[in-house]
Amino acid sequence: MKLHWIIAFMASFVVATSTEYSTAAVTSVFGTGSNQFTMVFESIGNAGNAPDTTGVPRPAGSVGYNFLMGKYEVSRDMIAKFNASQPLNITMQDMTAYGGNLPNKPATGITWNEAARFINWLNTSTGGNVAYRYFDGNVNDNILLWDPVLHPLDYDPNNPFRSRRAKYFLPNYNEWYKAAYYAPNLGGTGGYVDYPTGSDAEPVAVTGGVLSGTAVFSTVSLPQVGPADITNAGGLSAYNIMGMGGNAYEWQESAFDLVNDDPAEFRSFRGGDWSSTHHFLRSVNWSSIAPPDYDYNIGFRVGAYQDSPPAVPEPSSMAMLLLGLGGYLGKRWSRRL
Repeated sequence: MKLHWIIAFMASFVVATSTEYSTAAVTSVFGTGSNQFTMVFESIGNAGNAPDTTGVPRPAGSVGYNFLMGKYEVSRDMIAKFNASQPLNITMQDMTAYGGNLPNKPATGITWNEAARFINWLNTSTGGNVAYRYFDGNVNDNILLWDPVLHPLDYDPNNPFRSRRAKYFLPNYNEWYKAAYYAPNLGGTGGYVDYPTGSDAEPVAVTGGVLSGTAVFSTVSLPQVGPADITNAGGLSAYNIMGMGGNAYEWQESAFDLVNDDPAEFRSFRGGDWSSTHHFLRSVNWSSIAPPDYDYNIGFRVGAYQDSPPAVPEPSSMAMLLLGLGGYLGKRWSRRL
């Protein structure tokens, strides 16, 4: 067996998972002083739910663990406070032609790479570990894959994009799909719906509001000028998440081919925006662009694990030996971070 697979196998026992789960919403605080802001996260339970075989991609939506999802999209105010808190700068779309640049509007015109840097800051500014690996401080550089030899505590063979030690992350396609389209009480056992409003029925188009069964999208009789505030973006999903259909498209962590093995490959986004018709809000619709690219109507929301990353116990003597050998061979092979 190759050394890096031995290390990855042993490291898989190092990070424990929590068996407890709460259904209460969680409010987290980021930043300090005048640059402080909060995010509300809703609990996504029902771990091990069956996948949807009718949506796109197929299958989708099965998640084997409980997690949290941001109740609202990331706002322009949150990005502005990120920019003021550290050296990196994320440039947002000028929304003058789309209703204005008000602080509680969704932060759009942001690349996948920029969203990943924001996620990393959420982790490190609260004393945690970064989710995504990169060379330097250029906010729009592509990430690097976590390496099983160099980063045995971070490396996940099923997803080399995301560190296993991070608390906050961009939701992958299964996590996002479940939060949007899974209804845990449907038929008494749980199932999937077509729209992220907890229903198979086409939502009612609105310019804003919080009524059940509504979403911010366009019809012939109601063409939208721009997005609503993130807290006024229509009805909720079955997990109490707002705006997963309409208002702004949202980045997903996953590569479009669902195999996260190339930092430059296209990333998926979905959910529709304020100018979309209802079809783009449905579970059968998604798209992708390259991680350094952006569009005026693409934003994102944040996912999180329920608890802080668990403490990493001291590795065994054998693990220490293998980690040391890995470092030695890394130098011999002139591997570079």
